[in-house]
Amino acid sequence: MSRRKTERLLSLVVCLLATRRYLTAEQIRRAVPGYPGSGEAFKRMFERDKEELRELGIPLEVGSDGEEETGYRIPPQAYELPELHLAPDEAAVLGLAARVWQRASLAEAASGALLKLRAAGIDTDGSAAFGIEPRVDTDEPAFPALWEAVRDGHPVAFDYQGVGRATMQRRHLEPWGVVSRHGRWYVVGHDRDRDGVRVFRLSRIAGDVTPDGPARSVAVPPGVDVRKLAFDRGEPPAEPRTATVRLRKGAAEGVRRWARGLRPVDAAWDEAALEFHEVDRFVPFLARFADDVVVIDPPDVRDAVIHQLKAVLAGDPAGRGAGE
Repeated sequence: MSRRKTERLLSLVVCLLATRRYLTAEQIRRAVPGYPGSGEAFKRMFERDKEELRELGIPLEVGSDGEEETGYRIPPQAYELPELHLAPDEAAVLGLAARVWQRASLAEAASGALLKLRAAGIDTDGSAAFGIEPRVDTDEPAFPALWEAVRDGHPVAFDYQGVGRATMQRRHLEPWGVVSRHGRWYVVGHDRDRDGVRVFRLSRIAGDVTPDGPARSVAVPPGVDVRKLAFDRGEPPAEPRTATVRLRKGAAEGVRRWARGLRPVDAAWDEAALEFHEVDRFVPFLARFADDVVVIDPPDVRDAVIHQLKAVLAGDPAGRGAGE
């Protein structure tokens, strides 16, 4: 949620809480900063804001004070939270949780939760307590659909590129949870095709994740620890591998600091060895140096770097146009 939108919604909430009578849309437009002056543009923005407040759980009441035009207000007694008693470290953890999701698809919900807590007079700023700026990057295309499937309890189907497999396989899963492990995202659940518990890495899912059954038909079995399953059954750490690369002289300093066995090839290039574990982490790093780094070996890394650079030129910086 942008700062401008957050400020407008907060002003709208304060305005509707402060009034004892129903305010018409025109009265709100004049009272709340951030709304456009034109009629249609305001109507569209106001409709979106009303829906946003309802999704955040803010009780928006619609009615009139004997006038024909509909008005809006927020009943204070319906909005107020019960008295909360949070220790400073508890409030800091809440703030930290929202900061973690700042770049994720749940960022707007986190912002709404903080808005409510601040309205109750609770300081949720965790920066002073922790001195760190955590981030959980959930730019995996499969994440939103899988998170919604877990939330709503419905099975899903997707195409999956398993480790060591040359082709995609269609998988049918009853998802129990989506967790992060070693910076990677996994979905855990009951695999209907294998009739057992399985862990799937989100970056290996290709295409759309589609519903494969009714909502509320999936439940996590009692006593199941989804995070433990992800840790125990997830992919083992990859074995170290070595890549041979050429580095343009006077360039690619970030790669040079990592390199070993650096030796000159000619007047323009040096050659070095780089140790890596996972191709899909290693390749984006190399691709950032564009034509200052040339991969000689192994072939899968070379091909992946070429694919990544072509994807960037095609306007797909994540390099997912052809799948992973």
